Amino acid sequence: MGQLQTEKYSVKNLDCAACAAKIENGLKAVSGVNDAVLDFASLTLHVKAKDISQIIEEVHKIEPEVELIPKSKKTAQYDHDEENEKTKFKKELAFLIVAAVLFIVHLVFEDWFHLHPISILEITIVVTAYLIAGWNVLLGAMRTIRRGMLFDENVLMVIATGGAIAIHAYSEAVGVMIFYKVGELLQDLAVSRSRRSVRALLAAKPDKANIKTSDGYKEVAPESVEVGEFILIKPGEKVPLDGEIIAGTSQLDSSAITGEFVPANAKPGDTVLAGQINKSGALTVRVSRPFSESSISRIMDLVENATARKAKTEKFMTTFARYYTPAVVLIAAGIAFIPPILTEASFETWIYRALVLLVISCPCALVVSIPLGYFGGIGKASRNGILVKGSNFIDALAAVKTVVFDKTGTLTKGSFKVKEIVNLNGFSKDQLLEFAAAAELHSNHPIAVSIVDEFNKSEHKLNPAEVLSHTEISGQGVKARYKDHSVLVGNDSILHLESIEHPKCEFSDTVAHIVIDDVYAGYILIGDEIKPDAKKALVLLKQQGIRHLSMLTGDNACAASSVANSLGIDSYHAGLLPEDKVSMFEKIIEHTAKDGKIAFVGDGVNDAPVLARADVGVAMGALGSDAAVETADVVLMDDSPMKMAEAVSIAKQTRNIVWQNIMLAFFVKGIFIIFGAMGLATMWEAVFADMGTALLAVVNSTRIIRKIDPSEQDRI
Repeated sequence: MGQLQTEKYSVKNLDCAACAAKIENGLKAVSGVNDAVLDFASLTLHVKAKDISQIIEEVHKIEPEVELIPKSKKTAQYDHDEENEKTKFKKELAFLIVAAVLFIVHLVFEDWFHLHPISILEITIVVTAYLIAGWNVLLGAMRTIRRGMLFDENVLMVIATGGAIAIHAYSEAVGVMIFYKVGELLQDLAVSRSRRSVRALLAAKPDKANIKTSDGYKEVAPESVEVGEFILIKPGEKVPLDGEIIAGTSQLDSSAITGEFVPANAKPGDTVLAGQINKSGALTVRVSRPFSESSISRIMDLVENATARKAKTEKFMTTFARYYTPAVVLIAAGIAFIPPILTEASFETWIYRALVLLVISCPCALVVSIPLGYFGGIGKASRNGILVKGSNFIDALAAVKTVVFDKTGTLTKGSFKVKEIVNLNGFSKDQLLEFAAAAELHSNHPIAVSIVDEFNKSEHKLNPAEVLSHTEISGQGVKARYKDHSVLVGNDSILHLESIEHPKCEFSDTVAHIVIDDVYAGYILIGDEIKPDAKKALVLLKQQGIRHLSMLTGDNACAASSVANSLGIDSYHAGLLPEDKVSMFEKIIEHTAKDGKIAFVGDGVNDAPVLARADVGVAMGALGSDAAVETADVVLMDDSPMKMAEAVSIAKQTRNIVWQNIMLAFFVKGIFIIFGAMGLATMWEAVFADMGTALLAVVNSTRIIRKIDPSEQDRI
């Protein structure tokens, strides 16, 4: 039991953000619990503890009505949750309608009641309306007090309205309770709709697979399909599992994964990913991964886990809320008793002013809207094919001022093709290509692959048995023995190390020098194209406030300069070995640290150390790379540089919305605390301002889902 266990729970029957904070703080105080994060926006509880079995019991002690369902066992879909929400809404609405009718009756006959000050009928109507409207508030307050806590929104509302009844402000007591519940109901509705909006962005999970059996095809759950089995994907269906196409051709829509809405052609031998949509022909696919390891499962898991990593703003607001409410209560107590004692003013007047402060003391607008804003930003990013691993990285992306790119595969296509073969010292072009291909035969480097592919176009064939040895020199080239000849293929640096004379060092393309039996035989020029949207992406990044763009590459300085000049990159560093990239990145950090945070964007190949060192490590086109997905803070699902511009744009939009909510809440609450203390605000106005601010903040938080990024304009 000494080892830490991790579990995720779906949370049911949790209605208030303050209750979520109580559960989170309560669990953190339990012995054996290493960490607990309850995200109110996604209704997900993340726990690390020595004994997971105690978690449900501990939560029930804090909030008896809350239900926890382990994510690993959860089978119910969101439709069931939505039905429960509708039933609960109707029930609450019915109570409020009855309370409102009684309240209106009291208002109509209020003058008559005032002529009969001890009317039992008035007390009966007021108390009945109050209890019907606020029964769950009263129960919540009793539970809170029983646990020894006083500064809870339910307790404060009971004190405020109870105090109003005590000073015979019956109409305001009942009216404030009714309006408070109406506001809560509308807030719950808005939050629920926001959650559904984000879920809709992520609703790409396939729910069935047609598996091949001896009797034909049978419809089963994707989770039950094993690796190596064959499935049939009909036109219009979602691809249920990752696999390889065995038969059939079609077009696949990858928008649920990459955010790109242009269907791509698919044929036998191609890979399909769970979550893609088959647009035309039927496909027979051999499953290559279980559903739990499929593309869409990994995406959903990353998005769900993202809510466990809170931004500093969220953490600060949680701490602030813990002190804000008690502070306002103390101020209210001072206002209620100090002025009457010192000035012999009316206790009733100053108690009423204090009650106004109690109504405005709940920080609902902050504790609800801020996590919801980050949740919406993460959801929007994932829908666009950008996986952000936490709210903290949303903030970090928004603060980035320097972006460093790897060159090959990130800014360029990484699809090398032989452009020119230059033979020297008596060797023919055919000999040069044959020896180079033999040396590179066992390498999977893109340059090696391009040379071997070029040789395979000829009528000649290589015999692997004739390649007697093969040694790769990281970042420089390869040494091999072929047909009793020593062969060296590499860049300029390895020639200098081996003291091999060669006529030229600078090339505008990538170059592979060939040395046979210590004689320089010539070189092969290999071209790589700049990605078509790379320049536009870098322009957008500059427009978004990125001050410095840099590039790291192992390629020669001339080729690097050509790419940098074409794209308008501020600085570049060429001829770097893989181990040199980290030290060079450290130097860039030293020069730019004062400007803001720094991001590194790479294709995930040999980039893990730099990705880990950056403030924000961004892996591009890394869906198939487990190492890159593990190391990076942000994962771009395809290889378009525009995704980086989109990621920064979404992060900045999210950050702006969060701060708009903070400023709105502080402004309104500050005004009403002053007005309440001065006697310029009523309880009606206070509760209207409090709930209105919370509703506005919640609605504002969902704007990120509807916003269009600059990079999306071309799609419309």
